[in-house]
Amino acid sequence: MTPPSQNDADKNLGEIVQEVSEKASLLVREEIELAKAEITTKAKTLAKGAGVGAAAGVFLIFAVVMFLHTLAWFFVDLLNAEIWAGFGLVTIILVALGAVAGLLAKRWLSTGPPTPDLAIEQAKITRQTFEQQGVERDQLERSLAHSDKPRETP
Repeated sequence: MTPPSQNDADKNLGEIVQEVSEKASLLVREEIELAKAEITTKAKTLAKGAGVGAAAGVFLIFAVVMFLHTLAWFFVDLLNAEIWAGFGLVTIILVALGAVAGLLAKRWLSTGPPTPDLAIEQAKITRQTFEQQGVERDQLERSLAHSDKPRETP
């Protein structure tokens, strides 16, 4: 690796602006890639959860049907009542459980779609840094312009 030459130190303003522009463009592309990766990871996790939840739901539906028939017949025997009374009591229990499950589902699903929160935060930090560097560059240019002016003696 060669040490920086004198020409590297004497880059003109156009070359510096071009280099900064290329690096800013690269940074924006990398942040877009970060956002894509973040969304892909979150979407895969949601898809896995949905698939496993669906499989569990199918098995539980069959188990619940069998349990509910057993429970209804248990109430008929326990209360020494008509068959419809046992099945009616089971229906009321199911409505209550459905309401609770619906409220839980609403709470868990209200988190919203997957968003690239980390990438958005990094983009804000990058923008603030560029703005701060722009202000510092403007201040430097003003001070250099001020020092280049010939001083008038009173």
